[in-house]
Amino acid sequence: MKVISIDEKIDIQNPVVTIGIFDGVHKGHKYILNTLIKKAKAVNGQSVVVTLWPHPRIVLNKDVWNFRLIHSQEEKISHLERMGIDYLMIVPFSEELASMDACDFVQEFLIGKLNVSSLLLGYDNKFGKDRKGDPEGLSECSDKYGFDIETLGEYKSSRENVSSSTIRKALLEGDVVAANEMLEYEYYLSGHVVQGNHVGRKLGYPTANINPHTAYKLIPRDGVYAARVEVKDKMFEGMVNIGVRPTLDSANPVKVIEAHLLDFDGDLYDHDIVLHFCKRIRDEKRFPGLGMLVNQLKADEKEIRAYFNL
Repeated sequence: MKVISIDEKIDIQNPVVTIGIFDGVHKGHKYILNTLIKKAKAVNGQSVVVTLWPHPRIVLNKDVWNFRLIHSQEEKISHLERMGIDYLMIVPFSEELASMDACDFVQEFLIGKLNVSSLLLGYDNKFGKDRKGDPEGLSECSDKYGFDIETLGEYKSSRENVSSSTIRKALLEGDVVAANEMLEYEYYLSGHVVQGNHVGRKLGYPTANINPHTAYKLIPRDGVYAARVEVKDKMFEGMVNIGVRPTLDSANPVKVIEAHLLDFDGDLYDHDIVLHFCKRIRDEKRFPGLGMLVNQLKADEKEIRAYFNL
């Protein structure tokens, strides 16, 4: 997949285009993207995804302190590439762009940059000023510039609604099983291992303390999780805790993300690792003493080993 900017001179043969944020590249997105690829091949054309970055809610300051993303830009690019998309055009989002009429957006970017021949839209895809960039709103525009518009029906799933918002809600509630089912992969969080206070090692459960790579990456609900931990392209099963460690740090609560790798002996400090969340085991709890905390960690380990059939 070739990633292109709006400043590049672009020559794409018979481009079939879709536009969207595609945060998470979930089941519903894959339905659109697979259709895009098939349609492009059917007309001997090229599949093109047009996306916006940064996310509009961040630029427009819509609940920006609470809003988080399923994917960083780099992660989204990786997933789209694995889908088999030919081209990805990233349009810088700004307040000026937000005020642009949908047909003007099409004229400047889809016609002026890509010379689009066919535009594929999801059933609820709307963009541009007042979100008028839907098939009805673009019909006059398509007649004027001579491109076809096709709208896909709603993606049908065992769940009522598969969307980035639904997935974010599930993760914030700790329901990673539901989120993973909608994503069709295990939700993951990458970060850099930083120095901790080594209390876990004294308790028999050494942990890697993770500093996420991306500030806007969504962190699942506090609690203990069964997770797969990726280190240097190797995968280990592990226990992950997200929270303020109330038994240890109640006087100065600061949220931490820490992972204990099962059957691993080594130093992870200063490494990059990826946490793949599988199942939430329990809430984070405060225990009267370290002995009870250790007993709970042993119970967590037993449950997680059983989950992974270890």
